[in-house]
Amino acid sequence: MSLPFSQACENNKDPILAILKSAFAKSSRILEVGSGTGQHAVYFAPNLPHVIWQTSDLEINHAGINQWINAEPSDNLHRPVVFDLSNPQWPGKFNGVYSANTAHIVSWPLVQNLFHEVGQHLPQGGVFALYGPFNYGGKYTSDSNAAFDQMLRERDPASGIRDFEKIEALANENGLTLKEDCAMPANNRLLLWSKL
Repeated sequence: MSLPFSQACENNKDPILAILKSAFAKSSRILEVGSGTGQHAVYFAPNLPHVIWQTSDLEINHAGINQWINAEPSDNLHRPVVFDLSNPQWPGKFNGVYSANTAHIVSWPLVQNLFHEVGQHLPQGGVFALYGPFNYGGKYTSDSNAAFDQMLRERDPASGIRDFEKIEALANENGLTLKEDCAMPANNRLLLWSKL
């Protein structure tokens, strides 16, 4: 059985890891929200040996994540737990949260739920890292992002590239302070917040 595969995950894993090594330097337990294929988890965990990396996703994606963990196990990498933003049940104690390519896939109310949960459960000094494409000043940062957004909205009108300003306001409402806005390859960003 072939492993589920995302070329985007393969392309962006090294630039993301370079920043996470610093961002999560003082973290010990990381919750990955929306582990997807599992590719990021199996790559990041052995390269961040000081943390416990907890995968999570809707149950429908667990089989693929487990396939990757079976293929590339790490002592600090935990098998997925169910985490559904439409009915979130926070799965434990974590001082870091990572989520990639989720904010533009799920609906805005689920993005709001994500930030609410992170704000409620992340301890003081905890770090939230969110990766993906964002608009700035209501404008796309590239023609490719504009085309991507159109594709997303045609597939699901509730999805789409989010405005950075709205995301930042949501973070502030939930006690999170922006620490870094990192430019990434392929017109993506890695946003890092800290819990007040």
